[in-house]
Amino acid sequence: MANIKSQIKRNIQNNKKRLRNRVYRGTARIAVKNARTAIDSGVPESKEALAGAISALDKAAEKGVIHKNNAARRKSRLVKAFAKMEPAKLEAAPAKVEPASEPGSSTPAKKAAPRRRAAKTETEPAPEKKETATPRKKAPAKE
Repeated sequence: MANIKSQIKRNIQNNKKRLRNRVYRGTARIAVKNARTAIDSGVPESKEALAGAISALDKAAEKGVIHKNNAARRKSRLVKAFAKMEPAKLEAAPAKVEPASEPGSSTPAKKAAPRRRAAKTETEPAPEKKETATPRKKAPAKE
């Protein structure tokens, strides 16, 4: 045990950080494990498990628990494994195609999902700058 007051305080802080970091690291580890088993077994829920694992890894990297490159590497490996599994899954279960709703139909047509950010548009042109009373002189060209 440390005798110096600042070192005692540092030990207490490190303990708090360690306990806080364990939550994010453990959550990421469990999510990656669940995604890996879902991908290996080829269940249809593997896409949700993959999204959960990516989210948990991003949170851990954002908090500084793991390095961002470590999170990127793990996500890349998961997505690569998911991509290997995906083509066989697509052939086995064809997707259902719903017919487009007609104008006279009783079921309403689905609306497009709202955009996350509004597109940048030109609202008003920038006001023109007023010319100064005395124009600036240009510097002589150097030879």
